[in-house]
Amino acid sequence: MRLEPITWERLAENLAERVLRTTAAAGSPWLRVGVDGAPASRPGELAELVGEALRVRGRGVVVVGTGGFLRPASLRYEYGREDPDSYYSGWFDTGALWREVFGPLEAGGSGRVLPDLWDPSTDRATRSPHVELPPGGVLLLHGPFLLGHWFPFDLTTHLRLSPPALERRTDEGERWTLPAYARYEEEIAPGDAADILVRADDPRHPAWSAAG
Repeated sequence: MRLEPITWERLAENLAERVLRTTAAAGSPWLRVGVDGAPASRPGELAELVGEALRVRGRGVVVVGTGGFLRPASLRYEYGREDPDSYYSGWFDTGALWREVFGPLEAGGSGRVLPDLWDPSTDRATRSPHVELPPGGVLLLHGPFLLGHWFPFDLTTHLRLSPPALERRTDEGERWTLPAYARYEEEIAPGDAADILVRADDPRHPAWSAAG
């Protein structure tokens, strides 16, 4: 796959234009966009940039991070605090994401999305109010492992880090998670599954699959 160098700002502008050319599936009046990547690749920062570019273009946007949909600590740490298999398949509350984020954006849905559910620092529910996304609005969901759950995305971007870059850019205390990302690569091949691939080994010089 041919990748072209680009800045993060230009990338966000181009992704916003790609979103505007995308048609929502299954008759939904809302677009559902995934920005997939390990925390070290900073998917939330790209999602926020794309969100701003869409707002300037007159679209309603809600940006949601999967970090706000972690399961309670008693479930996350059932097999220990540093179990990569649990991190891969048991840390994120995918059921709540289906119910509180994707369900309201189905055809005939309310459009009322819950931006977060659980605060890992307090291990309590956040009690955040719902956000109403107007018809024609865009959900930007960011986080790791997004492409392995059959979420009904209309457009997906994967931020790829090579294994050495991922290790280098992951905090030492979080490197126990690296086997989970290796498993994700092996089982899902997110670079192939995503509509758009961004290589982010050097945070100053990303490159993207412009024809994606």
